[in-house]
Amino acid sequence: MVSKEDFDEWDSLTAKFAGAANLPFLLLQLPQIILNAQNLLAGNKAALFAVPWLGMLTGLLGNLSLLSYFAKKRETEAVFVQTLGVISTYIVILQLAMAEAMPLPQFVVTSVVVGFGLVLNFLNYFSLLNEVVWRSWEDFITIGGLAVLPQVMWSTFVPFIPSSILPGTLACTTAIVAVVMARTGKLSEQGIKFVGSMSGWTATLLFMWMPVAQMWTNYLNPDNMKGLSAFSMLLGMIGNGLLIPRALFIRDLMCWNQSIIG
Repeated sequence: MVSKEDFDEWDSLTAKFAGAANLPFLLLQLPQIILNAQNLLAGNKAALFAVPWLGMLTGLLGNLSLLSYFAKKRETEAVFVQTLGVISTYIVILQLAMAEAMPLPQFVVTSVVVGFGLVLNFLNYFSLLNEVVWRSWEDFITIGGLAVLPQVMWSTFVPFIPSSILPGTLACTTAIVAVVMARTGKLSEQGIKFVGSMSGWTATLLFMWMPVAQMWTNYLNPDNMKGLSAFSMLLGMIGNGLLIPRALFIRDLMCWNQSIIG
């Protein structure tokens, strides 16, 4: 049996480790942002095509989904880490849009979702948001994440496979049906819990796909790797490592998945 003093000590220590993860995550995208800015100023827009916007988008949506998850649980350190992830990744996406490496319509939609997501999450974190509005946001995150994931996975390999919106459409329809059935009590208690956990698992899978999209881009265009920052990858690994003790202490599967995969 662990004493209360030992529990409090471990709670404080793991929280400090999680807090320390903010530093590498704060700097995570900075080397890539600086490199992108240098290439933009030099007129070398082609270098930014080394960073796949689909990969950045999956990471951004993963951060946004986990931000909602941790904001609901009032995990302050994790909320701050995910917020940094959303903001820094969005800056990279903005640079990609400036270089025309990301289509403008997708960038506009992404900007709107990020803006609303940050505002709603922080209103909810400080208990200033109506419960109905928050549940609507959770439903949106669940449906959006489940629709985007298979579509991004499919689109990564275009033009080697035919371009199609069918994967995203099917997944979106399935997610809408599942959410409506859960909200109207048409599912069992286990089914409702499963639907409630879908956004967290979708976020995990989005994080998993982010490096896959990058590796595929590197495989197709090895010369484009000059436009990548290896230091950013190192910072990400350090930050995730610092989150592992907290994930083990609070026994949170989503936090553990983020630490290992993110």
